[in-house]
Amino acid sequence: MSFDLAELLVEAELISSDQLKKVRKQGESSGESSDSSIVKLGILSEPDILRFLSQHFKVPKVDLESIELDPVVIELVPSEIASKFSVIPVGRQGRVLHLAMANPSNIYAVEDIKFLTGYEVQPVVAPESRIKEAIGTYYDSSSEALENLMKDFEEEDVEVVEAEEETDTGGDDASDAPVVKLVNSIIAEAVHRRASDIHIEPFEKQLRIRFRIDGTLYEVMRPPYRMKNAVTSRMKIMAELDIAERRLPQDGNIKLRVQSKTIDLRVSTLPTLYGEKIVLRILDQSNLSVDLQKLGFSEEGMKEFEAAIRAPWGMVLVTGPTGSGKTTTLYSALSTLNSVDTNIMTAEDPVEYNLHGINQVGIKEQAGLNFASALRAFLRQDPNIIMVGEIRDLETGSIAVKAALTGHLVLSTLHTNDAPSTINRLIDMGLQPFLVASSVRLILAQRLVRKVCDKCGENIDPHPEALAELGVDSEYARNATFRAGRGCEYCNDSGYAGRIGLYEVMPVTPALTQMILDKVSTEAIRAQAKKDGMDTLRADGIRKVAKGMTTIEEILRETAAV
Repeated sequence: MSFDLAELLVEAELISSDQLKKVRKQGESSGESSDSSIVKLGILSEPDILRFLSQHFKVPKVDLESIELDPVVIELVPSEIASKFSVIPVGRQGRVLHLAMANPSNIYAVEDIKFLTGYEVQPVVAPESRIKEAIGTYYDSSSEALENLMKDFEEEDVEVVEAEEETDTGGDDASDAPVVKLVNSIIAEAVHRRASDIHIEPFEKQLRIRFRIDGTLYEVMRPPYRMKNAVTSRMKIMAELDIAERRLPQDGNIKLRVQSKTIDLRVSTLPTLYGEKIVLRILDQSNLSVDLQKLGFSEEGMKEFEAAIRAPWGMVLVTGPTGSGKTTTLYSALSTLNSVDTNIMTAEDPVEYNLHGINQVGIKEQAGLNFASALRAFLRQDPNIIMVGEIRDLETGSIAVKAALTGHLVLSTLHTNDAPSTINRLIDMGLQPFLVASSVRLILAQRLVRKVCDKCGENIDPHPEALAELGVDSEYARNATFRAGRGCEYCNDSGYAGRIGLYEVMPVTPALTQMILDKVSTEAIRAQAKKDGMDTLRADGIRKVAKGMTTIEEILRETAAV
């Protein structure tokens, strides 16, 4: 027994026929319920609609937004029944169950729930949009996904490598088997889906779990809200954090064996308005590609980069925003250079992966160990190659330049948009132009773009406007292979799976050295670098689009036309 709220409001002369058309159009375009469309269009307020529904059906009204529902009462009605009839139980008195309904005249829903629960059902009315919102809040809106996740999970799939200490859970019951199984299954699923991060986020009435896969966040489930504190406490126990401290951010680590692979998790907690948000960075050694040949360099770019990192002294800088793969590139370079007769030392914040045969130091600012002090110590340790996680200030930059000019190869990173702008960033930091000109051998700017999914990728004819925006002419396009993914289960229906690097390789040529000494503009340096043969990030992206490796949209999103 269905009813049409908008039609009822027209009959009651509360909205006009023209307004009805607008409501229909709004609902068709957004998929919203009628009450939500009416409120959004400003025709009636939600209290007005609720008052009308109560008078029309002659039952009490309930404001679902202003009350907290009892999880015990919620469990009386299964989620599939609640969704099917747009109902949610709001209270219980003796043998009477109070049921919020969008359509209290639906006697079939009342009878079904009466038979199912064994309670007398007393309807109350609420707007359909609020009922759906409450169902999403109080039931697990992705319960099927959660059930499937935990059904396929085996306890032996996840094992904490370093034994946990027995810790008081502060009454959150985090040691209960369901919570342990839920947390372990979330981690196992994230590893299986190649996620780099897990986000556990509490909101007013929801607990949301998201995975970052290939740089994009996907919502994967909303566990029951009542498990919020237990999940948080379980994570903090595993990371050996203080579960009683909920007002300050904390950082920790978890080492797990997931399906025979050893996984390091970097754990960060942050107090938010509705509880602690937890982010877990997944560091999977088996996913770390340290083969320079597989990173996506052009043949000429690879030759120039390898020549720079194999030089006996000088500085090689890798630039790009956070998450652009700079650390992977540096690790690949170090792995290429790693040998018994070479002393390699790194200062990192934090150390993400353990590289055998390389001396790695984690920065601890609170203890006074910053990049500058680590670099000074390195110079007394007879190094051949030094890697500094980031040049952040003049002090670190000065010591790095000094090391590069005194017979050491120095690798480091900066946050700049492209290779040419790095020169003036160093000078703006306070370094003398003659020191920059004499120490820097090569600057590499990079980005990561998503690859077309191998499983569902297919050849396409790109839109001429997209080609024009990318800067590709029709002649070039005729000889290119453009591909895009349809979307499949393997790639989360995104059409992309995995990522590949875009590289802008700028060796410091004699012409550029003179320009640095003359303190010329970034634009002039870029023009000279292109004249010397440098491909920009956009040019490298166009090459990869033409080979069907990625899409025009990805290149336009990550690069600028220069």
